[in-house]
Amino acid sequence: MGVTGQGPQSGDGMEPYGADDEESAAVLRTVGRVLKTCRERKGLTQAELGAAIGYSEEQVSSVERGRRAPSAAFLEAADRVLDAGGLLVGLKKDVEQARYPKKVRDLAKLEAEAVEICAYDNSVVNGLLQTEEYLRAVFGSRRPAFSEEEVERLVAARLARQGIIDGKGTIPAFSFVHDEAALRRPVGGRMVLRRQLERLLQVGQMRNVEIQVLPLDSDDNAGLDGPFHLLRLKEGTTVGHSDIQLVSRLISDRREIQILELRYGIIRAQALTPRKSLAYIEKLLGET
Repeated sequence: MGVTGQGPQSGDGMEPYGADDEESAAVLRTVGRVLKTCRERKGLTQAELGAAIGYSEEQVSSVERGRRAPSAAFLEAADRVLDAGGLLVGLKKDVEQARYPKKVRDLAKLEAEAVEICAYDNSVVNGLLQTEEYLRAVFGSRRPAFSEEEVERLVAARLARQGIIDGKGTIPAFSFVHDEAALRRPVGGRMVLRRQLERLLQVGQMRNVEIQVLPLDSDDNAGLDGPFHLLRLKEGTTVGHSDIQLVSRLISDRREIQILELRYGIIRAQALTPRKSLAYIEKLLGET
């Protein structure tokens, strides 16, 4: 199954929350209708509600039209001012889910069910390992450029996904292989890259995480077709994920999974061992 990664834009060029996902858009429209009903029942204008809860009239209008995902603080304040009796507060979880693109929610759900996550990356550091300033630089380099709202949404979504590495409950085993090129590319500048390499060294010390480097001078590289993930789920099945250019694709076909599993095994064998890889990353840090 596949998911395309580009959504429609509104007429004014602003990319609304949930634009790439009708399910998210429907949730936000419903939240907007509920808010409008509560406001009108209370006899307040959008400007009056905004002043009472500390937001602008435009922000209230955007939420009511389903164009903006309200924050938890917005819903809590509106619920209190409008005497909604918890109706608006009760929508927080739905809004939080709708805030992220569907492809991110789908991937995060699978990651939460995984007992092992394997990833090969050859362009940038894997998203689960990126520092906030590094991932902001990654999203900031996108062309055509994301709107500021879209950047914030994507940053929040990725940071939320990263909680799986050192979160509570059952923590998966992680295997990351990076092509050396991804670790040398100064995304965001030299100091951003330095802090990113330091983050890799820190995470690489965790008992459930193995980080490997495939050196540029290696004669063989079975990952030349691009980055991919393998997620081994609790019930014993394996799902693949590929995110290249405009297409984000979840892979469940068993024949394709077998190819990716074979390919990943070869890539790991071609890479340096985890211990030698951490020493190599320290060397790259010293050169940065």
